[in-house]
Amino acid sequence: MKGLLHTPYFTSLVTVLLLVVMLGLGGAAYPGLLSTQVIFNLLIDNAFLLVIAVGMTFVIVSGGIDLSVGSVLALSTMIAAWLLNVAHWPPLLVIATVLALGSVFGAGMGALIHYFKLQPFIVTLAGMFLARGLCYLISINSITITDPLFVAMSQTQLGFLGGFVSPGVVIAVATLLLAIWLAHATPFGRAVYAIGGNEQSALMMGLPVGRTKVFIYAFSGFCASLGGVLFAFYMLSGYGLHAQGTELDAIAAVVIGGTLLSGGYGYVAGALSGVLVLGTIQTLIAFDGTLSSWWTKIVIGGLLFVFCVVQRLMAMGQKHTNGS
Repeated sequence: MKGLLHTPYFTSLVTVLLLVVMLGLGGAAYPGLLSTQVIFNLLIDNAFLLVIAVGMTFVIVSGGIDLSVGSVLALSTMIAAWLLNVAHWPPLLVIATVLALGSVFGAGMGALIHYFKLQPFIVTLAGMFLARGLCYLISINSITITDPLFVAMSQTQLGFLGGFVSPGVVIAVATLLLAIWLAHATPFGRAVYAIGGNEQSALMMGLPVGRTKVFIYAFSGFCASLGGVLFAFYMLSGYGLHAQGTELDAIAAVVIGGTLLSGGYGYVAGALSGVLVLGTIQTLIAFDGTLSSWWTKIVIGGLLFVFCVVQRLMAMGQKHTNGS
C-alpha cells in the first residue's frame, strides 16, 4: 500500500474508484440515478466545465494557475450575445471572434507571466477582475440570445446508447481528445511537463520555455472562451454574473482528477473524472432533496483537503525515494 501511495497515478486511481463508489451507493439509495440519461446529463450539464478544466490542466501541469477562466467565460457570453443581438453578426463569425479574443487574452497573460517574471496568481487575478469588469461595460443586464443557430444547438438532442447528449457534449469530448493528443504526442506537451517539473532544467535542455508558456495560457483562454460558447448554448444568454466561482470548480476538478498542484505531473483525461465527480456530488444532493445546495461546496471542499494531503504524502515519498 505504501508503494502504491507513492506512484504518480495513485490519485487518478482513487478518483475513478471514488466515482464508481459514489455512483454505486447513489444507485442503491436512489432508484433511477444510474439510468443512462442521468449519466449523460452529468456531461450535458458540465460540458462547459470539462472544456475549462482541460485548459486548466495544462496550466497546472506547467506549475501555474489561471484564475481568470470563469470571468473569461462570462465575458465570452456577453460578447457573443452583443454581437448577435446588437451588431447582428453571423453566428459562426461571432463564435470565431469570441474564441480568438479568448486566446489573445490568455496569451497576453502568459506573456506578462514569462517575460516580466510575474506570479501567475497575481496576473490571472488581475485578468479575472478585468474580464468581469468588461462584461458590465457591455451591459449590466442579461442579454437573451435568440439566434437560430444558438437555439438549435441548445435544443438539439443527439441519440446515443438509448439516451441523448447535446452538441455541447460532443464538442467538449472532442476538445478533451485533442488535448490528450497535445499533451502526450507532441513536442508542446512534452515541453509543458518539462517546465512544470523544473523550468530551469527545461531552459538548459533548450526547450522553448517562453513560447510554450504563452501558448499554455493562450490555450487556457481558448478553452475558457469555448466554454463560454457552450455556456451560451446552454443558457441562451450573456450575463456578467455567469459562472461565478467556475475557476475554482475547474481547479478542484483538475486536482481531484489527479494533477499535482506543484506541477510536472497530471493526466489530461483526469479532468473528465474530476468533472464527473463534481457532477455526481451535485446530482446526489439533488436526488436527496432534503439537503441545501451548499452541501455541494462542503463536500467538494472536504475532497480537496483529502486530495491535497494525499498529494503532499506522494511528494514526500518521492523526495525520500530520490534522496535514498
